[in-house]
Amino acid sequence: MGHRCRILLLASLAACTTRDERSASPNQRDSASASTASATRGALLFISNEDSRNLSVIDQGSNAVVATIEVGTRPRGVKVSPDGRTVYVALSGSPKCPPTMPDAECAKKKVDRSLDGVAVVDVASRKTVKVLPAGLDPEAFDVSADGRTLFVSNEDADSLTVVDIASDRATSNVKVGREPEGVTVAPDGKTVWVTSEGDHDVSVIDVASGKSLARIDAGGERPRSVGFLPDGSKAYVTNEQTANVAVMDPAARVLRRMITLPSGSFPMGIAIPRDGRRVYISNGRGGTVSVIDAVRDSVIATVQVGRRPWGLVLSHDGKWLYTANGPGNDVSVVDTDRLEVVQRIPVGASPWGAAREATP
Repeated sequence: MGHRCRILLLASLAACTTRDERSASPNQRDSASASTASATRGALLFISNEDSRNLSVIDQGSNAVVATIEVGTRPRGVKVSPDGRTVYVALSGSPKCPPTMPDAECAKKKVDRSLDGVAVVDVASRKTVKVLPAGLDPEAFDVSADGRTLFVSNEDADSLTVVDIASDRATSNVKVGREPEGVTVAPDGKTVWVTSEGDHDVSVIDVASGKSLARIDAGGERPRSVGFLPDGSKAYVTNEQTANVAVMDPAARVLRRMITLPSGSFPMGIAIPRDGRRVYISNGRGGTVSVIDAVRDSVIATVQVGRRPWGLVLSHDGKWLYTANGPGNDVSVVDTDRLEVVQRIPVGASPWGAAREATP
């Protein structure tokens, strides 16, 4: 083929490519953009599915489910070990009772304490290898920075169970507020913060001694989660029933200010990028994510993401936010630059928690 013919052929191919791109729908372009941007990361996401008793594994390179792992009854809280080799999933033998169900009706449902625990999932084999004892009705938990200890909230026992992973046993139970929910280890690894839905406060527990150091008023009702800026300078606490977020000073262990979210918000989970510039809040039955400027501590955007988002997690570079949408049985992928959903990923039944590998 002559030189001139090759030039004409290349030009023709380029023109066809340009026309194909222009004719693609916005959703197709957005999906392709999300997939291309994610392809270089190679991290795995882990989504707990409360009603289907399993864990969906999502490859960020393709934004597709690459494995489904059976774990046990009512999987909710999910965390990845610091070395990325293990995924932990909270399991519960307590019945599932929606907010609209009266307590008396919920009390009639069967409880099986033998089903309580934290599943240990091997990432390489993608199998559940054992279940650790973790107190009564474990729901949320965190892993110590050295990967040796789990701190698990026991909603039915008003306590925090400390689990030694190597010995497969609970080493202590620490009394906290009524109906403990969210559990987060502070960035310095020295304290564990536990929200109390019943007492509307946050307990601060010393990791070394296991003693309670403080109880901080959450400034609202039914606090759910705690999230820290990476440098540990601020802690954010979501208050579901009062649609606000408390901003706390971890060093002084005091409440500094409140952030009011838009009407119809039910703040639940928290995700904070490594640069600490924003705070993302999932709003449960509100179907949205609130975006907070961490410098001004004010809401800068609200994103419609799906039905009852709870767990949420960011990609390593912070460009993509993933939300687990319970009744929708899917995960939304949010472009954090444009602040809009670019893709939905079908997963199991009633996705609840979301976690990501520690490395990209």
